[in-house]
Amino acid sequence: MLQLRAKTQQAGAFLALIDTVVRSAARRGAAVVVNDRVDLARAAGAAGVHVGQNDLPPAVARAQLGASAVVGVSTHSREQILAAVTQPVSYVAVGPVFETRTKETGYPAGGLQLVDDARRTIAPAIPLVAIGGITLARARDVLVAGASGVAVIGDLLTENPATRVRQYLALLAEARTV
Repeated sequence: MLQLRAKTQQAGAFLALIDTVVRSAARRGAAVVVNDRVDLARAAGAAGVHVGQNDLPPAVARAQLGASAVVGVSTHSREQILAAVTQPVSYVAVGPVFETRTKETGYPAGGLQLVDDARRTIAPAIPLVAIGGITLARARDVLVAGASGVAVIGDLLTENPATRVRQYLALLAEARTV
């Protein structure tokens, strides 16, 4: 799954980008979710949206996109995770797990304990996506702690991003068989 995030891009340009990525992803069997913009996700035929704590509530996004859409939500604390699992979400992003330089969240890193706590006591049945400071070297530990998947930005910015993506896909496939 790919998430498109462009906080400062104009709507028309962002929609054109979403259209292009959705078409390309579909040829490869990948889904696209759009950060924050339910209207653009719907217009482009994206699989769904990802919302943050200060964005459109997940229930409103779900109502606008329909029952089959992907609706994810960012969480940064036990309280936010508890609130998220009462919403009609497809997955809960938990983080930052580790310190990250990609964006300022305003929240401290929760570490593997936050992922473990979310999995065991808060959201045992909902997919959890670990985010924040995820690297290939850390991904296995995050999955062992209970994450269903990982969200990665900085660690993909290598000389060969395609190779790095294949390494993550292999790791995730291996984790599913264990």
